[in-house]
Parts: sequence; structure tokens; C-alpha cells
Amino acid sequence: MFVDHAVIYVKGGNGGNGIVAWRREKYVPRGGPAGGDGGHGGNVVLVVDEGLRTLVDFRYQRHFKAKAGEPGGSANRHGANGEDLVVKVPPGTTVRDRDTGEFLGDLVRPGDRLVVARGGRGGRGNAHFANSVRKAPEIAEKGEPGEERVIELELRVLADVGLVGYPSVGKSTLLRAVTRAEPKVGAYPFTTLHPELGVVELSDGRSFVMADLPGLIEGAHAGRGLGHQFLRHVERTRVLVHVIDMAAVDGRDPVEDYRVIEDELEKYRADLADRPRVVAANKMDLPNAIENLERFRATYPDLEVFPISGATHQGLRPFAERLYDLIQAAPDPVSADVELADPTARKVYRLSDEEPVKIRKEDGVFVVEHPEIEKIVQMTNFDQYDAVKRFQRIMKLRGVDDALRAHGAKDGDVIRIGDVVFDFVD
Repeated sequence: MFVDHAVIYVKGGNGGNGIVAWRREKYVPRGGPAGGDGGHGGNVVLVVDEGLRTLVDFRYQRHFKAKAGEPGGSANRHGANGEDLVVKVPPGTTVRDRDTGEFLGDLVRPGDRLVVARGGRGGRGNAHFANSVRKAPEIAEKGEPGEERVIELELRVLADVGLVGYPSVGKSTLLRAVTRAEPKVGAYPFTTLHPELGVVELSDGRSFVMADLPGLIEGAHAGRGLGHQFLRHVERTRVLVHVIDMAAVDGRDPVEDYRVIEDELEKYRADLADRPRVVAANKMDLPNAIENLERFRATYPDLEVFPISGATHQGLRPFAERLYDLIQAAPDPVSADVELADPTARKVYRLSDEEPVKIRKEDGVFVVEHPEIEKIVQMTNFDQYDAVKRFQRIMKLRGVDDALRAHGAKDGDVIRIGDVVFDFVD
């Protein structure tokens, strides 16, 4: 089953909790705090596996969660980090955040890696909070929650040659004739509903990959017919082959067929006009083909045209040899198209004029919204007295208390930050 689109949920592992612990060695008076930090959560990482050709595996598994970090230990022992979860994808996979539309990366070469959900950092143990004033802190952070998101995977076939043309012009027959692929062949439109790939083997061990791409019709650039389901696969091919039914078996004009397909390609993506292309004048074994070929050449004198027949194998050897030469001279479209996101990039939230604290009132509750403040809430252990006092100081120093007063909050009002509810104390 060929699947070229999938939507999956990914979540990085939560960081491990820091702990409160004390040095209690026999000959160490006033040993002090010794609570270790929690381990970092694992990342969810997409990795290209050149053995894969489809996204079908994501039809059966849609949720991917990395392992959490281990909690810290006594004697300042750091908790173990959670293992990364490696998810294999085929070459040619593009990745976007489904909810925001943000482009995350493009995975095309074997071994390409992209972190799509980062694990949370481990919480700090109480040894981190000791200072000259607070020598015995009863504070330990919870682990940071791992990043989570829904991502959209889209596969764009990687092939050296792409066969384009109207339905029923003989693309599948041609692919079967020059490769060992066995695409479905039928005397009706849209027999091919997804790309079929095959390897063309020449003399001296030379070879290249050819893709039979689903048939185009007028209006495909706007989604008509198979529309974008087909067109996105054209983007990664080095050479385009227009397969034209020169015998006009379906009653269409071969000259007009070429014009329409070229127009659809240009409307979908303008730079496709610069892609090397040849014309495969197919079905030359049938009546009227020779007359139509002469008229076609007179209309498009600058095009390189190969009279062939996929059914009888007429003209296939020189046609395949010429395609190989064009492939060697053509630039790699992937190198100009790839936008692999920086795997080390990570957005850092800080309170500033660019990220102000947002406060709104909802059903009598004051709701505070800010990514960094919400993270602090998630990592604070409110069962610890010292941790609560520290949280109150942070809210005051960062201006959250003043912002709440400015929005009308009074003593005893209910405040919500993330999933935690507080009483406002003025």
C-alpha cells in the first residue's frame, strides 16, 4: 500500500524530578543539601531510512512518546536521561506542525535526522538552591514536561525521471517495458492512483530510477482530479518525460495535450519550467501516430521527441540512454529545495516587551498566560513550603502581581496559571 500522507502525535519525555536529600556521613558535620538533579527526557527524532518507500506504517501507529528522565538520587547523583525515540521515515519526507503550519524540516538523504519533540530538562535538586542565606533549602524542582505536538508528514517521491501526462497515455506500460516494475495497467482513466517506481538498467551497470506519476488533467494545479496528490511528487525529479498518446486513441489532440500539461506544471510551481524534459511520443505502432508526430514536431520544433511504443518496445533503448545522459547533467533538485530545520534550534521564552504576560478574566477567574510562567508552575512542587515561597518571589519580581492588580485582581480572587488554581493574596 502506497501512503504519502500521515498525521501523528509526538511527545518528548518528561524530565525527571529533582529531590530533597542531605549528606549524613558520620564524620561530616553540617553536611548540607545533597539532592541530585533529575535526568533529561528523551527526544522524538525522525530519521531517514532509505529502505522505506511509503508512510504506510503510520496508518497503524500514530502516537510516539519518548522515555522520561529518571529522578535524581541522594549524594548529588544525577538521574539517568531518557532514551531518544527514533522514528524511521522514507527519503523525501517533509514535516510540518499541523496546528501552526510551521515548516519543521525536509528529510531527503539517508541518515538525515530531525528532532520533532524535545524532552524536558530534569528538575534541580535542593543542592542547587543552597546559598549564604538559605543553607538548608527544602526545595526541589519537578521535571520539565516534554514538548508535544501533532505533526503532518508528506512524502514526495525521489526519482531521477518522472513520467507525466494525461491518463491512459501509456505511462504504466512504458514503465513496465523499461523496468521490472509491475504497475497496474487498464484501459480506463486513472488506473494509476499513486506513484510507481522502477529501476531502468542500462549496459555497464548504469541505472536510474523512473517514476510513473498519476495522470494529470486540466485544472490539476487547483486540485482537480488527483491534483496536488500528484503534483508534489514532480518536484523532486531531475528530468521530466512528457508521455504523449500520438495515436490520439482517446480522441484528444496530442499538440493540445502537451500545452495543457506544461501549463499545469508551471501554474503549480514556476521553477518546473527550467527542469530538463523530453517528449515520449508513445503508441507509434498504432494508426494516425506518424501523421500526428509530424504535426507535433512542426508545432514544437525545439523539443526533443522520441518516437516509441511501450507495447512493442519500439525505440526504448536510445530513449533510455538519452535519459541517463540528461540525468547526469541535470542539477539535483533536492539540494535547492531542502529546508532542513536546525536540529539544535530551540525557542527560549523570556519575559520581555516582546512576550508580555497576558491576563484575561474568564467566568470570574483571572487567567495568566505566558509560556515561561506556565513552565515555572509545572516545575514547582507546591507541597514544599520553601518552593511555594520561591514561586511567590518569582511572581513578584517578574511583575505578575502588579499586572494582576492592574487588571482589577483583589485579595481572595481566584487566579489560574496553566492547570493550577491559586488564591490571590494582596
